[in-house]
Parts: sequence; structure tokens; C-alpha cells
Amino acid sequence: MIYLQHPKNRRRRVLFSPYYCKRGVLLMKPVVIPHEVYQTFVTEELQTHYAHGALTLVRKDWPLILKLWETDLSAVTRKLAYLYSHRGPQPRDPASMMRAYLVYLLTHPSMSITEWVDLLHRVPLYAILSGFPPDDVPGVGTFYDFFARLWGPSAKNQKPRKQHRKKKAKKGKKKGEKAPTATPGRVQRLVRWVMRQFHRQKALPSDQLFHLFQESFLTVSANLGLLGDGHRLSIAGDGMPVQTAAYPRSKAACDCRARGLAHCNHPRLYAQPDCDTGWDSARERYFNGYQLYTLTAADSPYDLPLYPRLHPASRHDAISFVLGMVEFSQRSTLGTVEKWILDAAHDAGAIYDLILQQNAKPFIDLNDRSTKNSETGGDIRLSPQGIPICPVEMKHNGFDHAQKRHKWRCPLMKNRTTCICDKPCSDAKYGRTFHTQSRDNPRLFPEVPRGSDAWKLVYKRRTTVERSNKRAKIDYHLEAGRHRSTMMWMIRIYGIMMCQHMDAWYRHREDELKTLMPQILPQAG
Repeated sequence: MIYLQHPKNRRRRVLFSPYYCKRGVLLMKPVVIPHEVYQTFVTEELQTHYAHGALTLVRKDWPLILKLWETDLSAVTRKLAYLYSHRGPQPRDPASMMRAYLVYLLTHPSMSITEWVDLLHRVPLYAILSGFPPDDVPGVGTFYDFFARLWGPSAKNQKPRKQHRKKKAKKGKKKGEKAPTATPGRVQRLVRWVMRQFHRQKALPSDQLFHLFQESFLTVSANLGLLGDGHRLSIAGDGMPVQTAAYPRSKAACDCRARGLAHCNHPRLYAQPDCDTGWDSARERYFNGYQLYTLTAADSPYDLPLYPRLHPASRHDAISFVLGMVEFSQRSTLGTVEKWILDAAHDAGAIYDLILQQNAKPFIDLNDRSTKNSETGGDIRLSPQGIPICPVEMKHNGFDHAQKRHKWRCPLMKNRTTCICDKPCSDAKYGRTFHTQSRDNPRLFPEVPRGSDAWKLVYKRRTTVERSNKRAKIDYHLEAGRHRSTMMWMIRIYGIMMCQHMDAWYRHREDELKTLMPQILPQAG
């Protein structure tokens, strides 16, 4: 490696990689530093600062060192290089900037970026693991310049700051029940539109973040077998409230109050234009912020997240799922999705149609909208759960894959030869049978019968998304981020998801990684 002096700071060393020279001015771009070079740098710096007793490493430092040692972030520099100018001195290595942000989330996620930069100056270990010499740490402004490049040229918020007053969302009717959709039939209309436009991919400001996350983290986890069957994915989805402020912050955009008009309907300027007020069904209270909808690998032994999407706090989970599912399907390079596992908030016929259109199987808990039985046109009725009744609930007797229908039989047939019913409804030798077609009503008659052992075995994995959300919100202090833009919240969310994958890699290969300690620092053996 060749180092040059920084033109404004003689103590700073920069990696030399000229793009070309013109009129005596050195024109430079970020250089892709191989991961092996980063590992060599870490080894040399640790031996310089920690091998001779001046500074000491304790046992709790090694998990952090080994996680960063195994995480290759060279793709960050390769993908972001086009966003840097040809002119000027060599910029900070984007991979090292990303690494510094991950070290921040792994160690002190409740700090601000300003406090973190101060800590980088005080703790040489954090600077070394980031890829910076301890005496040459980037400043606060450099971090925010890097965040802007991660987001791209789009605005920091999706909605304009000037908006009319936002209405308060409705709360659930029962204790623990989520807020209903604001407009009846909205899910069905959205699904119909999405099914027509599914092949048209709309560019999102967070696309660059997802592509980095997919290349450097999702692909690695899939190759390690940490996402379940990589060719036939099972995905669970659920929403989680993210409170960003105690109340909506806004100020008047007119002079009505100065003219003595206390109330007016003019638009106001909102500090967080993408946020609004929603109902937190778990805590039984209103909150101001976002609704974070996350797709998680249901068969992952470590509950690993796949795709996040921020929505206004008042948005219903069914709407959030449709948007998140389509965006993930259009961008994912992983295997095909075989199963979608969702809770009762997603129990809408249109969602079944959307999932079946993608040749996947829906596993959705039933939301009992009615306690009344429905008629079938004959003497048999259907329970709210889709079970035929004549005169008692019939027993499931298998699924005919050729004709895509369920077979039900009379439960009052003893040994399948003798009917113990007081009023037999059929003189058939083996008792009365009834068939229900999945195509007639996939919600009531899913291919895997709701309540069967096979259905329960799959559906119990739905809680993986709740455990993943808990890790982001509690373990990594998601809501501690004091941000006012969707850009910074999405960067924080993706950073936390990256840390979750790094934690899984370490736990999966912990014994193997510990054997590297003498290689990194000989005194550690």
C-alpha cells in the first residue's frame, strides 16, 4: 500500500490511488480495499497499541473483534464510488465509514453520532476496527456526508413538509386489537392495482441500501444456511410501532394567528412529514411516528430479517404487507418464496389472491368476523372457520391435490361402518362426505387445512418476526435514534439488521472464530 500526506492535514495518511492527473491537480476516487488488506491493518494496529501492555483487551472485546474480522464490506466502496467527485483529495473509505457505523450500533446504539465520534477519539479499539488509525478519525460532518450518499439523490423525506393538519387514527375496538383500516375495501383495490402493475418496478430511495444489504449480508447468511431453505423460503411479516416524538411537531405556514384568527385550515410545516399518529395495540396508547413492517425468514434459527419498510403510523398491517411483499419480490435475488406466514390482521381475501398469484401458499390466522354459520345451498352449513356442519362439525379426511379440494366425513360413523347419529342424513356405507374447493374460497378452505398438524407446524414459526422486531427495538435501541428524516431512520434500521446478521454469523461459527484469536493478536492465545 502507498500512503500520501493529506494536503490540509500533514498527520493524516490517505491511501493513494490516482484516477488521473490534469494541470498538476491529483484527481481521485475511493479505492476498493480488499478485505484481506483490512484484516492486515487490524492485526498491525492491534499489535502496535495492545500487544505491549500500554492498552489491554478484555474477554468481552473479542466477540466485537471477530464479528468485524469476518464481515467483508468492500462492496460498499465499489457500489458508492460513482457518487464521489474526481477532484480533490482521497475521500474517506466508504467501507470503513460503514464499518464505523456498525461498530457504533454494536456497542453504543443509544448515543448520538456526535457522541460516537468523541468516543472514536477516546477508544483506539473502535477506530481500529472501523479501519481508521486511532489518530485519524473522521468528523461528524463526514458521517452525515456518507449517509447522504447511502440514500442517494432523493429527498430525505417522501412527503412535502407543508401538509394539512393530520387526523388522529382510530383505535382497536377490543383490548389488544389493532386499528381498523381507514377506508373499507382499500386492501382489495390496492391488490387489484398491484396485480396489474406487478412487473413494473418503481425505484425507491432505499434501493441502494437494500442492494448493499442483500449482497454483503443476505447472500452470506443464505450460503451459511441461516435463512432456512434458500431455494424455498418461508417468510413471516408483521408491523411494529416506532415512536419518534411525543407529539407531531409543526408550525404555522400562515399569519392567521397574528391577524387574530385562532383556528384556520391552512397547511402547516411538519418537522417529520412522513410521520403521523397511530394506535399501539400492544401498549394500549396512541403514539407519533412510523409503522415499521418487517419481513423475516421464518425458518431461520436466528430470526433474521429480510426486508424493512417504513409506513405512517396510522397505516394498517394489511396495506403495509402488500407494499412490502411486492417490493421485496421485485428486488430479491434469493430463492422463490414458498410460504407467507401472517397473523389475523392480514386475513383478507385479496391478500390470499395476491399470494396465490405468486405460486406461494398463505398461512394466515383466521379473523372471525362473524359468529354465524353460512349456507351452502343445501342442508349443510359452514362454520366461521370453514368447517361443514351436518348436524355437528364434520371431520377432515384429506386433501385431493388433483382436484384441489378438501374431503370431509361424518364424525359419528363408528369404525366407519355404523352411524351412531339419532337422525342419519345419509345411507351411504361409510357415512356422508362433503367436499370444499380451495379455489372457491381460499380463505376458508386453504390447501393446508387450518388447525391441522401440518398447518400448526408451519404457523408456529410466525413468532420469528416478533423476536426479530424485539431485537431491533429493545436490544439495539431502535427508538433511541434522534432523527427527523426518513432517510436517517431507514439507515438506522438497515444498520441494525446488518448487526443482527453479524450476530448470527458469530453464534453460528463461534468455536471456529475463537481459533483465530492468536492469529489476530498472538498474546491472545
